[in-house]
Amino acid sequence: MSVRELTWERKPSTNHRERPLTRHVTAEQWELRRRGHVEQDGQNRRKVPNMTDKIDTGPFPLGEENTAYAQYFTGTSYLAPLSTEQVHISNVTFEPGCRNNWHIHRASSGGGQILLATAGRGYYQQWGCEPVELRPGDVVNVPANAKHWHGAAPDSWFTHIALMVPGEGIGTEWLEPVTDEEYGTLA
Repeated sequence: MSVRELTWERKPSTNHRERPLTRHVTAEQWELRRRGHVEQDGQNRRKVPNMTDKIDTGPFPLGEENTAYAQYFTGTSYLAPLSTEQVHISNVTFEPGCRNNWHIHRASSGGGQILLATAGRGYYQQWGCEPVELRPGDVVNVPANAKHWHGAAPDSWFTHIALMVPGEGIGTEWLEPVTDEEYGTLA
């Protein structure tokens, strides 16, 4: 089955709400963020999105910087867990150029992942297949045990809902990064 067959037909979105990032900050912090500077967060320095940028995350929150999985990403991503009960569901937002490493959602039965593109422009690629551009409304059914990656286009933020399909013996195996050469071939 080709990657195109795994993606449903895109439907025009009626949700075009763009929300600027807003937090309670001092005038000094606002100016630093406006200029795209880095802020001190305890002992860790972290990149902060430019506050004058409008980021469309769809109907869900941007979430926190995804520091727990940063080692498996090239660039900065944000994670907003929506459900951790029966099905693990998260809103994941990628800064322009951000993508995750090649990885596999392992399962002995069932399993896999479903990606629901909600905002921006991104890509999904399964090993051995051409990359597929993703836009709001696109759905990708990632089969269990399929090596793949996904992330933002070089010039666009990208947000998707990630659903982990329940199964037996499930787990994620993180592999090598998507090289700049591989990523640079995207249209």
